[in-house]
Amino acid sequence: MSPGLDLNCNMNWNYASDREAVDGLKNLYGDFLRETGKVLVGQTEAIRSVWMALLANGHCFLVGVPGLAKTTLVQTISAVLDLDFKRIQFTPDLMPGDITGSEILDANRQFRFVPGPLFANMVLADEINRTPPKTQSALLEAMQERQLTVAGHTYPLPSPFFVLATQNPIEQEGTYPLPEAQLDRFMFQIRMGYPSLAEEVQVVRQTTMPRNESPAKVLDAAGLLYFQELIRRMPVTDHVVEYAVRLAASTRPGTEHASQWTKDMVQWGAGPRASQYLVLGAKCHAATLGKYSPDIEDVQAVATEVLAHRMVLNYKAEAQGLRPEDLVARLLEVSGFGTKFDTKR
Repeated sequence: MSPGLDLNCNMNWNYASDREAVDGLKNLYGDFLRETGKVLVGQTEAIRSVWMALLANGHCFLVGVPGLAKTTLVQTISAVLDLDFKRIQFTPDLMPGDITGSEILDANRQFRFVPGPLFANMVLADEINRTPPKTQSALLEAMQERQLTVAGHTYPLPSPFFVLATQNPIEQEGTYPLPEAQLDRFMFQIRMGYPSLAEEVQVVRQTTMPRNESPAKVLDAAGLLYFQELIRRMPVTDHVVEYAVRLAASTRPGTEHASQWTKDMVQWGAGPRASQYLVLGAKCHAATLGKYSPDIEDVQAVATEVLAHRMVLNYKAEAQGLRPEDLVARLLEVSGFGTKFDTKR
């Protein structure tokens, strides 16, 4: 059990130094996995990615076919972290005011603002691609500025604040794909795959019998804010920052940093926000492993989830059946381990 942790939720986050806090964070991650594992079977990579995004104060976009426990994953994590949770089912008739809130005329004939479900620590935007762009765009200010403007008044959102959106990739009829500008607001796109046979057997056993135990809380909002500040303070060397920036720049066709592979296959590449998230993600990955500073391998560990949804492929790549994840893997192969890499391969 982590230092400073009481599973009755009497939590103390006073560490003598940042190094001690990183050690505590590594132990805390073990507690987090154990408690989420009481409900979730498998999907360890997705759980770790959501954990890292929360440490970086970033949003997540979960993509997977029905039945992979995307909603259960978010609900369980919010419970284990003791965060105020709201779920929004996105539908074609959902209006912006349904999620942001609206002003009503009360009994005293005074306008009063009634907050919508976005006023929570963790918001699940379930099947976000089923609602029209007007409602999708209502999330933009919330995700970027952590505030909402309604009827000319600005209201701050709770802190911490996260949006975790889900999408079913196999049903496209009657859906509204997210625009690139909104996808760019998500730190990670997490693709969830089918469980292994052994995991599915365990899922069936666990969900068809009485549940004997519930997950305990291992962190609270104050603790999460503390560790977010810890991540920001974590030192990172110049060559790791330069590697992250060059990796993001290598996805941009028409620039001097683009690889030939990029020029042939990519229509639009990742913007500067990708470079920021590569460094923040590398810090979170390093801290989760108990390392006091990230290295290039930590950047590479988060590269696919940061870069893939920020790349738009051209017709040549689509004709070959390539995915953005394939191009990121190729760029990682040729990037080397130094501060500079060969962009002509």
